Amino acid sequence: MTKIQIELPDATVKAASDAGLMTPHALDRLLTRAGKLPTHLVAAAGVKPMSSRCRWEEVNAEVNAARANRRQRAGRH
Repeated sequence: MTKIQIELPDATVKAASDAGLMTPHALDRLLTRAGKLPTHLVAAAGVKPMSSRCRWEEVNAEVNAARANRRQRAGRH
């Protein structure tokens, strides 16, 4: 599980909290569903869509970083 910290306008946080959207479960569902939106909806929201290649590069980078961190903690370099 990954912990994230974000900065949002107070009004946005209040509205989201009032709607029950600021729980880990609700945010997970929102982000998961947002990742499945058609590209034109993502673009309309002002978010640049990622290619499949870019996603895999990010995943590989995260895996490699986690492995390096684990080796370092184990005293191996």
